[in-house]
Amino acid sequence: MNLYNLEKNNSIKYIKEKPFKLERDIQNVFENNLTTIMGLTLVKSEFSIKNKRIDTLAYDNQSNAFIIIEYKRSKNISVVDQGFTYLSLMLENKADFIVEYNETLKSTLKRTDVDWSQTRVIFVSTSFTENQKTATNFKDIAIELWEVKKYENNLISINPVKKSKSAESIKPITSSNTKLASVTKEIKVYTEEEHLENKPEEIKELYDAYKEAILNLTDDIDVRANKLYIAFRKEKNLSDIVILKKGLKIFINLTKGALDDPKGLMRDVSNTGHWGNGDYEVVVKDTKHLEYIMSLIKQTI
Repeated sequence: MNLYNLEKNNSIKYIKEKPFKLERDIQNVFENNLTTIMGLTLVKSEFSIKNKRIDTLAYDNQSNAFIIIEYKRSKNISVVDQGFTYLSLMLENKADFIVEYNETLKSTLKRTDVDWSQTRVIFVSTSFTENQKTATNFKDIAIELWEVKKYENNLISINPVKKSKSAESIKPITSSNTKLASVTKEIKVYTEEEHLENKPEEIKELYDAYKEAILNLTDDIDVRANKLYIAFRKEKNLSDIVILKKGLKIFINLTKGALDDPKGLMRDVSNTGHWGNGDYEVVVKDTKHLEYIMSLIKQTI
């Protein structure tokens, strides 16, 4: 991606890339801005366990799961092998991660509070090779790649590497390896297809209509399925959708009192247990209020 600066006379000036000098520089950027970039909470920098060092240990409060982040300037690494090593390390030493969380954040997290199936590893690098991208292009692999670049004028671009729509399952590949199979058995990467499974065609079409409308609100909205809902993210969750048998339950991620809803369409769930993020939800069975609901979701951007 080329970046340009728009000058006063409407001419453009190419902005040169200024590569990070050290891997630690990349790590500092992410750890100091982890909530803004990934919506995660920093638990520990340089976390050591069983003679291995994890660059950044983070926690995802939305999925209740630990996240391991590794930073790489070198392209000569096998992200899949290393990723599975870290996933296995965590699953075999859950108590150590709980203790670190509680001691560092002065909390009382219990092992049962954590959804270990949502654990994932994130690799951050200035670029990845095509082989690395291909090796992680599986819809159910708990490994993510994020590219970061630094430019003149202190500009930084950060982009997750998205999997292709035709990405297949990694399970047939890992089934022949006992260690890898044990990891994929415990860790679950959810997909949109699973949420839509066995749902009537009209509900699938309804979901597609709302999905397309949300994605058209602004650029770079990421669609991420987890156990309970499908999230639409841009730095944070904007809206979450739970697919029902006879409709969709849509959540808007704003706190009570922060949403301007003149029609009073949304229901206040601030004091009610619910799956999605935010204090507002609505159940829809058609597209009658689609445009109005989009105007409400846009308030989160």
